[in-house]
Amino acid sequence: MFGSKKWDPKDKHIYITGGSQGLGLALARLLVKRGAHVSIVARNAEKLEKAKKEIEAARASDSQRVLSFSFSLDNASESAAALKAASDAHGGRAPDAVFTCAGASKPMFFLDMEEQDLTKGMVDGYWVQAWTALAAAKAMAKQGVKGKIVLVSSTLGYMSFVGYASYSPAKHALRGLADTLRSELLLYGIDVHCFFPPTMFTPGYDEESKSKPAITKKIEETDDGLTAEQAALGLFHGVEKNQPHITADLITSLFHASTRGSAPRNNAFVETILDFVALIGVPIWRSGVDKQVLAHREEHQGYLQKKGFFS
Repeated sequence: MFGSKKWDPKDKHIYITGGSQGLGLALARLLVKRGAHVSIVARNAEKLEKAKKEIEAARASDSQRVLSFSFSLDNASESAAALKAASDAHGGRAPDAVFTCAGASKPMFFLDMEEQDLTKGMVDGYWVQAWTALAAAKAMAKQGVKGKIVLVSSTLGYMSFVGYASYSPAKHALRGLADTLRSELLLYGIDVHCFFPPTMFTPGYDEESKSKPAITKKIEETDDGLTAEQAALGLFHGVEKNQPHITADLITSLFHASTRGSAPRNNAFVETILDFVALIGVPIWRSGVDKQVLAHREEHQGYLQKKGFFS
């Protein structure tokens, strides 16, 4: 907030899920450059080892510890075990900050989905972060660690459009969790932040493009997007300034201004201006997207016919 002391990661233990690639890896490199000790968690041990070497090469000092842990974070017990392993390596103390960057997306048409697609969407988009947040909150509260928990939602946590029926609901849920925890964890002196990145050009983006409908790609073609490094820097600056909701591009900032709900403002003057811009701009954007979807109707009917949906 305005006038408050900026958060400094130097000498702090930072715990990052999804730290073997993409946003998590870029964030880990950024934080070690600023003097932090970093623990990264992911499933793939080979990717973790490679990422660990990259992070170590970015350290400001050889005394900084960089540790990696291979765990699956899609259930409560593994998520708790991963956090405990990282804490044990630091004398049993809970991390000073937890960044939940793990997750995945598989865009597709709602009518193409089966039960497992919707279920997996919530696991990969919500639970994989929520379980870590639960373990971190308990550990910090028990030990009196006045740390930070940082969730990663998406621009699609403020709005949504065709193709994201298994992903956007999870990102909206993360926003709800973050807003709730921001209030509740004040009881223990724990800060909670939620990052809303736009398109990020990462290995995850390449993977989701394999299933992404053409109409979804068309709507997104005007989105400049961010590199993992740009997103990590935007996230860091938001945490540094103690912003509850963090954005890293203008479009997401406009959606934030138009639908922040009860979340505190980051900058009252700037967001008042954005409120007025969003009042006009968001409906125009929505109208444009709706027109693109309607123009795709005939092509989509042919797609469903070819798949035998109407049989």
